[in-house]
Amino acid sequence: MDVTGGVVKRRKMRTREKVKRMMPLLRSGWGGKAPFARVLIWLLLFMTIGAGGDSSLHAEGTNDVLAWSKLPNLPDKEGFASMFAGVHNDTLIVAGGANFPDKRPWEGGTKIWYDTVYALEKPDGEWKTVGKLPRPLGYGVTISTKEGIICIGGSDAGGHHTEVFRLEWVNGALKTSALPALPKACANMSGALLKNTVYVAGGIETPASTQALNTLWALDLTKIEAGWKELEPLPGPGRMLATAGVQDGSFFLFSGAGLKADADGKPAREWLRDAYRYTPGKGWKRIADLPRVSVAAPSPAPALGQAHLLVMGGDDSRQVSVTPTEHKGFPRDVLAYHTITDTWTTRGEVPFSKVTVPVVEWNGRFIVVSGEKQPGIRSPEVWSGEVVRRKKSFSWLNYATLALYPIIMLGVSWSVGRKKTSDEFFRGGQNIPWWAVGLSIYATMLSSLTFMAIPAKAYTTDWTFFLANLAVPILAPLVIVVYLPFFRKLNITSAYEYLERRFNLAARWFGSVSFIVMQLGRTAIVLYLPALALSTVSSFDMRTSILIMGIICILMTFEGGLESVVWTDVVQTVILLLGALVTLIVACMHIPGGAGKIWEVATADDKLMGPLQWTTDLTIGTAWVIIIGNLFSNLIPYTATQDVVQRYVSTKDEKQAARSIWTNALMVVPSTALFFAVGTALYAFYRLNPDRLDPALKNDAIFPLFIVSELPAGLGGLVVAGIFAAAQPTSSLNSIATAWVTDFHSRLKPEMGDAERLKVAKWVTVLSGVVGTAIALLMTRYNISSLWDAFLGMLGLTGGALAGLFALGIFTKRAHGVGAMIGAISSVLVLYYVQRHTALHFFTYGAIGILTSFCVGWLASVIIPAKQKPLEGLTRATV
Repeated sequence: MDVTGGVVKRRKMRTREKVKRMMPLLRSGWGGKAPFARVLIWLLLFMTIGAGGDSSLHAEGTNDVLAWSKLPNLPDKEGFASMFAGVHNDTLIVAGGANFPDKRPWEGGTKIWYDTVYALEKPDGEWKTVGKLPRPLGYGVTISTKEGIICIGGSDAGGHHTEVFRLEWVNGALKTSALPALPKACANMSGALLKNTVYVAGGIETPASTQALNTLWALDLTKIEAGWKELEPLPGPGRMLATAGVQDGSFFLFSGAGLKADADGKPAREWLRDAYRYTPGKGWKRIADLPRVSVAAPSPAPALGQAHLLVMGGDDSRQVSVTPTEHKGFPRDVLAYHTITDTWTTRGEVPFSKVTVPVVEWNGRFIVVSGEKQPGIRSPEVWSGEVVRRKKSFSWLNYATLALYPIIMLGVSWSVGRKKTSDEFFRGGQNIPWWAVGLSIYATMLSSLTFMAIPAKAYTTDWTFFLANLAVPILAPLVIVVYLPFFRKLNITSAYEYLERRFNLAARWFGSVSFIVMQLGRTAIVLYLPALALSTVSSFDMRTSILIMGIICILMTFEGGLESVVWTDVVQTVILLLGALVTLIVACMHIPGGAGKIWEVATADDKLMGPLQWTTDLTIGTAWVIIIGNLFSNLIPYTATQDVVQRYVSTKDEKQAARSIWTNALMVVPSTALFFAVGTALYAFYRLNPDRLDPALKNDAIFPLFIVSELPAGLGGLVVAGIFAAAQPTSSLNSIATAWVTDFHSRLKPEMGDAERLKVAKWVTVLSGVVGTAIALLMTRYNISSLWDAFLGMLGLTGGALAGLFALGIFTKRAHGVGAMIGAISSVLVLYYVQRHTALHFFTYGAIGILTSFCVGWLASVIIPAKQKPLEGLTRATV
């Protein structure tokens, strides 16, 4: 069942063909006339073949989502049904179960339960018998945790049980300890672990029960002593042998069998194919029925990506009347459920026929241990499934379109010329047109976080967060009337020069360090997201893509300074918006009914503003939390960050700077609506075509999946170029260099000449680019559900304190340096606590940070005596 052999061969052939086709371009006179173009072609070629050694599986011509291989068979010729199975300390532990060792049940055989515990320490190792259970037991639920393997309930020859215990594998030995018992005896139930809570649903209380349970029990592993709690019961029929699963912050329950008494009063099965979702704090919700019945399928259901669950096989009831000797085995097709679009698709087959079998995740693989392959017949086989990672082809027309982007960007960047003074490098000589500055502010604030994360947010949720961008035009008058005059009249290069003049050197350095740290993190995120896109579209390697984009970004910023950044931002804005518009148009063309059908699907599924709440609950994204929270959050970049403030002082005068602010503000709302519309169109497309989804992908990759899979050749390259455009944090590199040279290097070495200032600025640009790229490379190792949320959380931690400092200095006369620093440090500490120990929504973080910095800073200034500095021109009252 190994699918890798032919794939590697085909990949090598494709690589040789790519090199052969690229050589004429590399040898051409065109390459000689533009040496940097030749370098870029080599970089792009390296990026396309950089994944040649990628060990991820790629099944071509199949619909399978898992590639299967065998592990060593259990050391029992029969095998067992419904064993306990889990992983602790990187060792696979299986135990108990039942079989018919002498005769088949239709021959009068007796079912025997077992207490033997086996261990497999590595996939290619050998099974060892390592101990015994407290009693022979099977048909319960197993949960793997860091502390051990929890075995819950189950049955033996004498009946069903309530006991719960934990198995631990410590230093090569098995340890067993008791845990709180279930509220009732139970077997044939389903369970899974969601965060720190174990959920167990359904089952039957006794072997003779004629009614299955509809209970939901929960055990909080952080409060084990509190025991099991009975939660809201399952709204559908009681059931046993259902398949449980955990995905997208919820517990799922699929299919199973109900029970009723037959004419003789004995239990008879009712075959169910309904399904339910339980979300803590929200309760149960019925979801789409399964395409067919699936009783006793391997459980828990493997979770793929961030939105898929797999129901593998299971008894579909079609052979109920078939005699055991004529039974052909259980279905092998794999049903994939998508939690976002609430749809089912068939995703290939498994190579085994098994029911009443546990699934264990072990080192990134899903292990299916033993199980029942036909009624009354077990199997000792152990199967290991690895996620199939598909790489889409990217046509040469797309590559050609994409190759033009870095050539154009570097051409624009280098056309502005080498800067001869530090003022030209930092402020563009204050001669940049207002409209270009406005577009540059827009590109700086949105970047790849907009181009990819906002469509992904609209796809996974709705338009609720669109309200956040209303804050920008609302804040524009405040910024123009209050903040802009300070930055222009003080004739500053770094925004944090104001903090030293108003407070002290410590405040200036605190502000500058905070900004630099924020921008390094931002650089990493905006490099990481497009790399994710490129690794999705073809054989692009994510790390190689990050490295190449980081290099291009440094080259675009190194010589031309702020002017280069602004003009490349203008071109990037055009490409970015054009790419989003093209995607929306193509999505409408791909959906029968076009925009009308998209609207119909979105309204029916509450993908617009349907769920919007206007309560004052600060723990959820209500309208008030989003709007008011973002009024404060947007104060951070528009009043306290060097990359934006630097543009305020790059025009000829204050009037033109005000126009640039309005240009950005008026673009934000309609362009953001465009990106949300793209996300909604993607939802409608995949809601109607769920078979086009790749279950292994993260949610943030939905946009690039559509680009490479659905856009015509050439247009795909254009939109990927838009991703490139969104991924160039040139403003971050230039503003970091400006902050470092102005706030630290020149401050500590005032005798430094202008030529040296310029030289240092260029090398700091390179260094910050290298550091940001390195952080992005580290991020590839972590699974971040929503990078937009992560960025906002990071922005609020130090950004709130920084914006609070500027507000404190401008709006009060009483505040002094010591009090201001106490307020800023308090802000960081308070926000750190809030983020980690409260349930407050992340949109409140900006307000908490700013208000804490402002209020504590003012109060400390009132309480602590200090010599007052001259305030002429430094506060709103003395300007």
